[in-house]
Amino acid sequence: MTDLQTRNKAVIAPLRAAMYDFSEAGVRAALKAAAAPDAVFHHCHPLGDSTGPDAFYEAAYGGLFAAFSDLERRDYIVMAGPDDNGAEWVGCGGYYTGTFAAPWLDIPPTGHMAHMRFHEFYRMEEGKIVEFQAIWDIPELMMQASAWPMAPSLGREWAVPAPATCDGLQTAPYDAAKGEATKRHIVDMLEHMKRHPSQGGPEVMEMDRFWHERMSWYGPAGIGTGRGVSGFRNWHQIPFLSAMPDRGQYVDDITYHFFGEGEYAAVTGWPNMIQTVTHDGWMGIAPSGKKITMRSLDFWRLENGKIRENWVLVDLLDAYRQLGVDVFARLREFNKVRHISPLNIPTGLSS
Repeated sequence: MTDLQTRNKAVIAPLRAAMYDFSEAGVRAALKAAAAPDAVFHHCHPLGDSTGPDAFYEAAYGGLFAAFSDLERRDYIVMAGPDDNGAEWVGCGGYYTGTFAAPWLDIPPTGHMAHMRFHEFYRMEEGKIVEFQAIWDIPELMMQASAWPMAPSLGREWAVPAPATCDGLQTAPYDAAKGEATKRHIVDMLEHMKRHPSQGGPEVMEMDRFWHERMSWYGPAGIGTGRGVSGFRNWHQIPFLSAMPDRGQYVDDITYHFFGEGEYAAVTGWPNMIQTVTHDGWMGIAPSGKKITMRSLDFWRLENGKIRENWVLVDLLDAYRQLGVDVFARLREFNKVRHISPLNIPTGLSS
């Protein structure tokens, strides 16, 4: 008899397969088969929350499929495990891709292949999805359309890769002890991270204890990728802490869901951070003194006992919204003279 985690991943597998060869009928049917009728779907801004598989399809996939008629889902991480409260989760990371031929969320189409990274987490009960928490990297699509209306990223923007070891699709029988050990490494690392700056300089984080010297930190579009501890510190952590030094001080007001499988660990939460934007501001946003919540859905991969890769998606559009910045209004202003109607792309098969 297979273990619970393997069975839960098997519930998600037909949905993932339906999205690889995307059709409205196929995906709707797969959603209904996998999800409870009253499943709650939490999505990033501006897609929002919905209840039930049909409402979720309309909110999330209807417009995206209209923009990408050849829409295709590609997963490079699929893992499962229990959180510290015993809830069972399946975590998927990958990207949606296809020909961007019609506008979506007022993002102008390019007529070319485009991609949008996703982190999607499914809470499972009795073989059904009962809760969904996800972030799609919508700013990444804006950048590919040359339509990102906010400050440039400090880190490197590129097509974030799959795991270097090509083993992100976890298929072995679930090893509870190994999953717990990987998860504990991540939780311990984050506890040390929160010591800085309130308890001392960067040394209190003990970075070399937890992170591989050739680590890669794959941040969301708008922040970008950092290579090694120096890349992570310079292009993400220092600006983040300079703007929000009180991060990690409101843990009683949020809920984390950590789980691990093999050399992989994941966290989700809705939200899982609270902090105040002060001092020099963040990502070109003037400091408002306003406390905001943030959603950060992450995967980590360990190698030889240290973190070698970390995939991070943050709902940046929701953070901007809370700070009074309407990214989509700016998008429309920046692109009001561009062609935003569906494109008629010739097949090239006729003279």
